[in-house]
Amino acid sequence: MTLGILKEPDFETRVSLLAEVVSVLTKKNINVIVELGAGQKSYCSDEDYKAAGAHIKSRQEILIEADIILSIQDPDVNEVLKLKDKILIGVYQPLNKVSEMNQWANSGVTTFSLDLLPRTTRAQSMDVLSSQANIAGYKSVLLASNLYSRYFPMFMTSAGSIKPAKVLILGAGVAGLQAIATAKRLGAVVEVFDSRPSSKEEVMSLGAKFIEVEGAADASKAGGYAVDQTEEYKNKQQLKIEESIAKADIVITTAQIPGKKAPILISEKMITGMRNGSVIIDLAAATGGNTPFTKNNETIIINGITIVGNSNLAASMPSDASKLYGKNILNFLALIIDKNAEIHLNWEDDLVKGSCITHNGQLVHERLK
Repeated sequence: MTLGILKEPDFETRVSLLAEVVSVLTKKNINVIVELGAGQKSYCSDEDYKAAGAHIKSRQEILIEADIILSIQDPDVNEVLKLKDKILIGVYQPLNKVSEMNQWANSGVTTFSLDLLPRTTRAQSMDVLSSQANIAGYKSVLLASNLYSRYFPMFMTSAGSIKPAKVLILGAGVAGLQAIATAKRLGAVVEVFDSRPSSKEEVMSLGAKFIEVEGAADASKAGGYAVDQTEEYKNKQQLKIEESIAKADIVITTAQIPGKKAPILISEKMITGMRNGSVIIDLAAATGGNTPFTKNNETIIINGITIVGNSNLAASMPSDASKLYGKNILNFLALIIDKNAEIHLNWEDDLVKGSCITHNGQLVHERLK
């Protein structure tokens, strides 16, 4: 069995597997082939891969020879159309690309998209969303601190006192919780909104204030994701956020609903009411953003407020991001490769079935169908 690692597009700095993980696979008699220069932006050289037992090949050779192909971002559709009977594994956001996934299905490729992996206890070691969101939450606060024109912590100096920055975080998922912890370490005062009341305890354990909005829809069966809320709840939420955002210096937004446009949580009115020089980091930019002005991969200034749209902050730490992502992939591969280094797809396994998008020429994932 041969496993291939593709080089990512120019904007992506991560790689599916670093050499340290490749060595684990080669020791199990799995033939690993790596595209020339695939790990360069993650500081993993071709020589490192060779030392781990891999072979360096051209992209075309990998597409032809590999049985399993790893690629974080989507390969070109013309490449996918040639991958009949091969397995493709990555993070493809298929709920937002149903038409494209239909094309992939017609090609005969078997696709596993790990962003749709069921979020169960058993799946935690393979949860690429969590491992990468943790980095995004951390980097969002560091990015905000660089853009913000004032200190984060409180200072008592001979020239006078500096008040601590006030940070508002919208969404207490993995990214939000790491943002809380990082902002607190930098000395900020932190307030947090989340539509899931169950997140209150985690927020408070990190030393932040949890702002409750009554009447939230039950999200207990959403696998850890946010869900659509009633208009009444949204109106209450808007009033609460408006009250808090007027006092905030830094706002970090993380609210996304799988397969849907990100909800607008920060209105134009709220932005105009913020203090000049304040910063908004929008981690939901790839699905439209949580403000009406957010543009993915762009930084804009509205009335003196800096709005950063970035849904790929994990790629700003490519070494550790690739390391964690690779460990997730390694654990998933253990589900589909047996002890004899042969592919074995067990459709009775809820993780295998739950992350499979296309197989045998069809869209097989229930949510896409």
